[in-house]
Amino acid sequence: MKDRLDQILRSTPLRLALALIVLFSAVSLFSLAAAYAVTQRSFDQTMRADLFQDMAGFRAAPTAAALAGLVDAEARETDPERLILSYRAFNGRHYGNILIARDADGYHIISPSPGNPQITGRYLSLTASLHGGQLTIARSLNEVEALGDLFRNILFLSLIPTVLIALSGGLVLASRSAAHVRKISATLDRLTGGSAGARVRPGPGWPADLRAIGTKIDVMADAQETATEAIRQVSSDIAHDLKSPIQRVAVHLDDLEREGDLGDAGHHLLDKAKAELTGIISVFQSLLQIAQIETGSPRAGFAPVDLGDLCQTFFELYEPPAQDKEHILEFTRPPGVFSVNGDRALLGQMLANLIENALWHTPPGTRITLSLAAGAGRILLGVADTGPGIPASERDLVLRRLYRMDRSRSTPGSGLGLSLVSSIALLHEAELHLQDNEPGLSVTLSFTPT
Repeated sequence: MKDRLDQILRSTPLRLALALIVLFSAVSLFSLAAAYAVTQRSFDQTMRADLFQDMAGFRAAPTAAALAGLVDAEARETDPERLILSYRAFNGRHYGNILIARDADGYHIISPSPGNPQITGRYLSLTASLHGGQLTIARSLNEVEALGDLFRNILFLSLIPTVLIALSGGLVLASRSAAHVRKISATLDRLTGGSAGARVRPGPGWPADLRAIGTKIDVMADAQETATEAIRQVSSDIAHDLKSPIQRVAVHLDDLEREGDLGDAGHHLLDKAKAELTGIISVFQSLLQIAQIETGSPRAGFAPVDLGDLCQTFFELYEPPAQDKEHILEFTRPPGVFSVNGDRALLGQMLANLIENALWHTPPGTRITLSLAAGAGRILLGVADTGPGIPASERDLVLRRLYRMDRSRSTPGSGLGLSLVSSIALLHEAELHLQDNEPGLSVTLSFTPT
């Protein structure tokens, strides 16, 4: 789940959605800020014009008494929280709807009502000396501040829902895209793992670019499967065609041994020829078996197989040969049933190849250990030895057909043992791992239990 979430968060559609959100947010913020600045400036200019107009009206009063009466008349009809009128006449008397007081902290606006409560807020004011007194007119900036609140509400009510909707859409698209990418990745993994029949098969709802990639992969897989099948068929045909002549040669050599008086040297050469011929027959039989396994036809006969019974059987079978070669073969059967779905004969041959590989390619005194364990929903079958091991650079190569390391060329074998193990593991959808046993080689097969 965590890997899927990480894949979605790192997907191209979500990144594009985030980039568009950032771009849209930046443009929206710039547009709103510009609109706010223009509107605020317009409000400020209008208020200043109104103040000058109001002041011009009061300037028209001919005397101080007329001005005082005009101020009082306007003050009775005016809310001081919207418009302030204050006129202090030359004789010290005050007219208007507020008092302006001054102390060490500066000017304060005080209501003339009982208790003289202080009026808070921001005002834009204009002061002039008229008829020996001082007239102050101030308009509240509440409308400008309300304008800021309005623009902030616009920002939250328009930008945030848009961002959330765009982000949700990006997550949906990213999730769909991630599912398509996972299918492409899984198909590539199966193709890499040897499953030639794996295909993406993109549907009509796929994005055009991913559909094109999926289609190209399917075309490539078809071509690869056709070429592989052709090579496999040629190999199988060659093996079949040569099998009969080789067997006839073996019969002729047997006839020659029975009928001819070859002497000691002749018999020695005949034995060497028969041994070489036996090796050739073994190679062809292994190649034919690998070809049959790779077709997948043995799956039709799959049945539950207890790997515990299988390991116990082959441990008892190979313990005497191991002692003859001065090796130590160990196996402690764990309790429980380790059942997998497969072909018992092929799984037995796979285990036999691993044990024989350890017997033939390690020096006397080597400890060979069979192990069986279960955990994390898998069954692990292992064969480990304390021999010279296989260098990390050659662990993939030894799984190829007919590949033999330099030091193995002096020992019996065809170079098909581990290749056959790999084919049987692939047939059973088991994971094959070759690791360093420090010292030696550790081969682990991970099966899905039934």
